Amino acid sequence: MSAEARVSQDDLDAIAAQLGRPPRGVLEVSYRSPDGKPGVVKTAPRLEDGTPFPTLYYLTDPRLTAEASRQESAGIMRGMTARLAEDPEMAANYREAHERYLAQRNQIEDLGTDFSGGGMPERVKCLHVLMAYALAEGPGVVRLGDESVALACEAGLRGNALPADWPTPEELGIPDYRDEDRA
Repeated sequence: MSAEARVSQDDLDAIAAQLGRPPRGVLEVSYRSPDGKPGVVKTAPRLEDGTPFPTLYYLTDPRLTAEASRQESAGIMRGMTARLAEDPEMAANYREAHERYLAQRNQIEDLGTDFSGGGMPERVKCLHVLMAYALAEGPGVVRLGDESVALACEAGLRGNALPADWPTPEELGIPDYRDEDRA
């Protein structure tokens, strides 16, 4: 049985429409938006053709991918990376999230690498990965992913693409990255 066979055909069709191509290596829908659409899929560490694919959680909802791209373009990652260097508690959470990500992926198949995604554990490289990870695992696992989701909620996605009860930027104590000169 292929990995895709464990996911409904309706979900695979919806994901294909979201991505504009057939999905690969889908093991499950790990996050579904409040309006019922797949938002994050868990993928096999190795695709059916044998290609390694270390991205465990993959963002599929175009509303979320657009928002992650918007945040990246706005330079949010620079501020987050700077905070990793300045805040030992934040850095510890990021390292723990990295180790959890690897452990979960390795339970499926060990690729023999310590690459997780999103730049973990030293820097913030991809908000798509961090947002997907936070949504799949829920708040409290990967703090910077939680923050990216909270910022997406404030950008108008709360209650349709994102949970209505996701912690707010204020509840998470997110700095206003627009006010920081990190360029």
